[in-house]
Amino acid sequence: MKILAIEADLPDVDTVAMLPLLKAEATRVWDLVQAGVVREIYFRADRPSAVLILECANVEEAEQLLATLPLVQARLIAFDIIPLAPYPGFGRLFA
Repeated sequence: MKILAIEADLPDVDTVAMLPLLKAEATRVWDLVQAGVVREIYFRADRPSAVLILECANVEEAEQLLATLPLVQARLIAFDIIPLAPYPGFGRLFA
Protein backbone atom coordinates (compact mmCIF):
# COMPACT_ATOMS: atom_id res chain seq x y z
CA MET A 1 0.00 0.00 0.00
CA LYS A 2 1.26 3.47 -0.84
CA ILE A 3 1.31 5.88 2.08
CA LEU A 4 1.80 9.64 1.94
CA ALA A 5 3.53 10.96 5.06
CA ILE A 6 3.65 14.71 5.53
CA GLU A 7 5.79 16.14 8.29
CA ALA A 8 3.74 18.02 10.85
CA ASP A 9 5.58 20.48 13.05
CA LEU A 10 4.85 20.16 16.73
CA PRO A 11 4.08 23.26 18.77
CA ASP A 12 6.84 24.95 20.76
CA VAL A 13 9.65 22.93 19.16
CA ASP A 14 13.02 24.64 19.04
CA THR A 15 14.38 23.89 15.57
CA VAL A 16 17.92 24.33 16.89
CA ALA A 17 17.32 21.16 18.93
CA MET A 18 17.04 19.28 15.63
CA LEU A 19 20.54 20.12 14.44
CA PRO A 20 22.45 17.41 16.37
CA LEU A 21 20.01 14.75 15.09
CA LEU A 22 19.98 15.60 11.38
CA LYS A 23 22.80 13.23 10.35
CA ALA A 24 21.20 10.35 12.26
CA GLU A 25 17.85 11.25 10.67
CA ALA A 26 19.34 11.15 7.17
CA THR A 27 21.04 7.84 7.95
CA ARG A 28 17.78 6.25 9.13
CA VAL A 29 15.87 7.55 6.10
CA TRP A 30 18.61 6.11 3.87
CA ASP A 31 18.21 2.75 5.62
CA LEU A 32 14.47 2.87 4.87
CA VAL A 33 15.16 3.77 1.24
CA GLN A 34 17.53 0.82 0.94
CA ALA A 35 14.89 -1.44 2.52
CA GLY A 36 12.40 -0.37 -0.16
CA VAL A 37 10.06 1.27 2.34
CA VAL A 38 10.71 4.93 1.54
CA ARG A 39 10.16 5.16 -2.20
CA GLU A 40 10.40 8.94 -2.54
CA ILE A 41 11.29 11.84 -0.25
CA TYR A 42 10.92 15.54 -0.83
CA PHE A 43 10.95 18.85 0.98
CA ARG A 44 8.00 21.10 0.45
CA ALA A 45 8.85 24.14 -1.68
CA ASP A 46 6.75 26.46 0.48
CA ARG A 47 8.23 25.56 3.89
CA PRO A 48 10.92 23.31 5.41
CA SER A 49 8.88 20.17 5.84
CA ALA A 50 9.45 16.63 4.59
CA VAL A 51 7.05 14.65 2.42
CA LEU A 52 7.60 10.90 2.02
CA ILE A 53 6.02 8.25 -0.15
CA LEU A 54 6.17 4.91 1.63
CA GLU A 55 5.36 1.38 0.51
CA CYS A 56 3.99 -0.50 3.50
CA ALA A 57 1.54 -3.30 4.23
CA ASN A 58 -0.75 -0.86 6.06
CA VAL A 59 -0.92 2.41 7.98
CA GLU A 60 0.18 0.73 11.20
CA GLU A 61 3.43 -0.42 9.59
CA ALA A 62 4.06 3.10 8.29
CA GLU A 63 3.48 4.50 11.79
CA GLN A 64 5.90 1.98 13.29
CA LEU A 65 8.62 2.72 10.74
CA LEU A 66 8.27 6.49 11.00
CA ALA A 67 8.51 6.13 14.78
CA THR A 68 12.10 4.89 14.28
CA LEU A 69 13.23 8.26 12.92
CA PRO A 70 15.39 10.15 15.44
CA LEU A 71 13.44 13.41 15.10
CA VAL A 72 10.18 11.55 15.76
CA GLN A 73 11.72 9.72 18.72
CA ALA A 74 12.87 13.06 20.16
CA ARG A 75 9.33 14.41 19.69
CA LEU A 76 10.59 17.19 17.44
CA ILE A 77 8.40 16.23 14.46
CA ALA A 78 5.41 14.06 13.72
CA PHE A 79 3.76 12.91 10.51
CA ASP A 80 0.29 13.08 9.06
CA ILE A 81 -0.12 9.64 7.49
CA ILE A 82 -2.46 9.31 4.54
CA PRO A 83 -3.18 5.93 2.89
CA LEU A 84 -3.47 6.14 -0.89
CA ALA A 85 -5.54 4.08 -3.31
CA PRO A 86 -5.31 3.84 -7.10
CA TYR A 87 -7.32 6.42 -9.02
CA PRO A 88 -10.33 4.64 -10.58
CA GLY A 89 -11.48 7.50 -12.80
CA PHE A 90 -9.75 6.39 -15.98
CA GLY A 91 -12.20 3.52 -16.23
CA ARG A 92 -14.81 6.09 -17.25
CA LEU A 93 -12.83 6.72 -20.42
CA PHE A 94 -13.33 3.16 -21.62
CA ALA A 95 -16.85 2.38 -20.38
